[in-house]
Amino acid sequence: MFRALVFLLFFSAAAHAAPADDDMERLLADKGLVARLGNQLQQVRQSVGEKASELVVNAMGFLGVPYKRGGNSAESGFDCSGFVRAMYEQTVGLILPRRAEEQAAATQEIDRSELRPGDLVFFNTMRRAFSHVGIYVGDGKFIHSPRSGSQVRVEDMRQAYWQTRFNGARRVGAAAGETPN
Repeated sequence: MFRALVFLLFFSAAAHAAPADDDMERLLADKGLVARLGNQLQQVRQSVGEKASELVVNAMGFLGVPYKRGGNSAESGFDCSGFVRAMYEQTVGLILPRRAEEQAAATQEIDRSELRPGDLVFFNTMRRAFSHVGIYVGDGKFIHSPRSGSQVRVEDMRQAYWQTRFNGARRVGAAAGETPN
């Protein structure tokens, strides 16, 4: 658990102006992490550099929100594509299609080796291509709303379950540095 928390801090701290740092401080304090991590938090921030995007930082703020089929808000819960859609709309101001396969069709295909934080990762979890989507956070990890009875969480794409179901990676125009309309 502690290693997972350090990972989350690694990819969600630093590289942001003071307001984002204040939001992150509040999130970490609310989750009781600041007191437990102390000096390690500062060391992690210094080592991060420019790796985390605002999108990933925002998504981390929704860890623990319950899954709900068809859900698209923190209040009601999220399904996978509802979570991705909400994060892009809230952070980037870009409205993605509602369903995972539609999100795949509306975004630019990239090679797995080109993944950057904020890119979308797709999986075949229901015996059909692009039936599940998450947001890549870096270091082979992604954040998503997995299934009924679960919550928004970070997982490792290198786990056998996710490796065998990986469908591809996509980049959203705004994540690639374009300005949303």
